[in-house]
Amino acid sequence: MNREKAWPLKEPKNIIIRMPNWLGDLVMATPIIQDVREKWPHASITAMCQSNVAALLENDPHLTEIYSFNKPTGWIHRQHHLDIIDSIKHGEYDLGILLTNSFSSAWKFWRGGVKNRIGFAGNLRNMFLNKAVQFPENKDNQHLVLTYKSLLEPMGISPSNTLPALYISNEENKNAQRLLKLEGYDPQNQILIGVNPGAAYGSAKCWLPDRFHALTHKLLEDPRIVVAFFGDQAGASLVNDICKGFNSRVINFAGKTSIRELMALIACCRAMLTNDSGPMHIAAALKVPLVALFGSTSAIKTGPYGGGIIIHKHVACSPCYKRVCPIDFRCMKQIEVDEVYQALRNQISPTLIN
Repeated sequence: MNREKAWPLKEPKNIIIRMPNWLGDLVMATPIIQDVREKWPHASITAMCQSNVAALLENDPHLTEIYSFNKPTGWIHRQHHLDIIDSIKHGEYDLGILLTNSFSSAWKFWRGGVKNRIGFAGNLRNMFLNKAVQFPENKDNQHLVLTYKSLLEPMGISPSNTLPALYISNEENKNAQRLLKLEGYDPQNQILIGVNPGAAYGSAKCWLPDRFHALTHKLLEDPRIVVAFFGDQAGASLVNDICKGFNSRVINFAGKTSIRELMALIACCRAMLTNDSGPMHIAAALKVPLVALFGSTSAIKTGPYGGGIIIHKHVACSPCYKRVCPIDFRCMKQIEVDEVYQALRNQISPTLIN
């Protein structure tokens, strides 16, 4: 922990936290909300995030409010930016924590009159920060959750053991159970396994569709297994192709759920199989037993935080962080169906699958 006098010197009463824009990154940033609340239990805490991911934070008991906004599409849309700045001004925040690294997010906090502004240095934005924090030297070799937590150290908040967390209401849980019942799922006699075969960043993060298909065939050999496929609207065609030819014990939810419904359905799963993706982090935050497949990205930096089985072959070119593999896709082709099947079995109680 930084031994210098904690910053800011005066205890804040009204805090705004600019949350990350990507679904998975936002989930990995949720420990920051809890840590800030524990440091300042009586402060008002606002989470500021884009409207496409804001629903993730609903029901978070550590938040006072969520300020969601539509993403401005460019600097030419001046009025949109000014509206956001006016909203920040209206909040009269005395502490702003920036978990985003963009120039524009720091500029908006400055223009919005946030008194004390802290964020990571770089991208020409230091002039808009009262406290520009250097990235940890080992940020490429540690989890992003820990990198986010390092931003709190100048405020006297030591790195904590808090885990990413999401919160589902009883009503949302009941609605998820109702949706599954409509699809014929019987929680008393069947085992629900969730599968997320897509990823937002590109195909290089995704296991091969024919192997998801083959794995599903193998899972369905056990008559108790029900497989629920998840995905957003953009990935619906991929899921539709994988699900072709299966019986009623394969449920296709791709493109048919809101974020909150997706969360509640994932929470109903006995285990979850996924690529490195937002739903992977949702499952981890909800403590669903998890098998995560990695290829083009780093499980050290963005793996499921807090548990789960990670399958990553660590070929010479991985992680490459490319959207599309330019060569032979060896990182994912080396992951075999039987290996993934056994990992899923290990994540489910042996009293249920023998």
